[in-house]
Amino acid sequence: MPEGPELHLASQFVNEACGALVFGGCVEKSSVSRNPEVPFESSAYRISASARGKELRLILSPLPGAQPPQEPLALVFRFGMSGSFQLVPCEELPRHAHLRFYTAPPGPRLALCFVDVRRFGHWDLGGKWQPGRGPCVLQEYEQFRENVLRNLADKAFDRPICEALLDQRFFNGIGNYLRAEILYRLKIPPFEKARSVLEALQQRRPSPKLTLSQKVKAKLQNPDLLELCHSVPKEVVQLGGKGYGSESGEEDFAAFRAWLRCYGMPGMSSLQDRHGRTIWFQCPAGRKSHKKKSKATQPSPEDRVEDPSHPSKALSRTRRAKRDLPERTATQRPEGTSLQQDPEVPTVPKKGRRKGRQAASGHHRPRKVKADTPSLELEGTSAS
Repeated sequence: MPEGPELHLASQFVNEACGALVFGGCVEKSSVSRNPEVPFESSAYRISASARGKELRLILSPLPGAQPPQEPLALVFRFGMSGSFQLVPCEELPRHAHLRFYTAPPGPRLALCFVDVRRFGHWDLGGKWQPGRGPCVLQEYEQFRENVLRNLADKAFDRPICEALLDQRFFNGIGNYLRAEILYRLKIPPFEKARSVLEALQQRRPSPKLTLSQKVKAKLQNPDLLELCHSVPKEVVQLGGKGYGSESGEEDFAAFRAWLRCYGMPGMSSLQDRHGRTIWFQCPAGRKSHKKKSKATQPSPEDRVEDPSHPSKALSRTRRAKRDLPERTATQRPEGTSLQQDPEVPTVPKKGRRKGRQAASGHHRPRKVKADTPSLELEGTSAS
């Protein structure tokens, strides 16, 4: 999913690719897009872009003498899961180009396209940034830091730090891969309470005896979480290319993939929440890396199994215990005893016709069950 660096790189791309171009005519929207029509027509106009957090603003500015007379129009884009801008020959439009701006003659006709394969992207007329989003982590660092530390009493910081980092009211521009890389560098457990992690930063003050260069050096050598929320996205921007991308074999994403340390890397652990968002992190030493569904908080004692990540262990312990008991006849065996009733393993309801056959035959085959691994509860964040 495009995050702050990708929006910033997209704005750079538009300004560099379109700076010398003159556009003309109507703005064309695809028939399948549910986004609003763009009521703009001019014989000659230019396009410029700027980014803030996870939003990009496009400004269409008519040139002097252009017809019909038209005021500049601003659009604000949110890229969703797969949005991007491409400049292509008009006869080679991408399949999922949902908004198109055409260059004016003379010269080869080109189209600046907003391409969105999954169609979660959105644009709004008027050019206003979405209300409620916090300062940009890339371009408004001081305001961003102040906004977080001033609002630590907000209930958003009752949640695990990995969830709080996705709240765009406070971390505008941070997304899934950035939170993984930031927490990994500081070795912060992803489910640590956000307020506990951030409260210590309120008291962090550099020694007044340090010179300015010493203060800068200390920050670079020992950055805190909020400083990394600014510097890590900046590293991605400095890589160039397009930033994040799952496509394989594209040179644009090669530098980015080489830069990653945690997100999607071999040896890292991951949890997937009910919304399908995957959290990547480094497993503590001595634990095996695996994927599982889990809550952000620790399971309660009544829900906890001996090893929730390995249900087979609970089953094997039950089988070993059974082998150690003296063999019983059918009359000696306690009625209804089965693997499902083991207090360490959740019961599994019997289904449909299998139940009828078992009742008729009197034979009960042990059934495989999964240990009760807790699911990860993620509260919805404002504006993803």
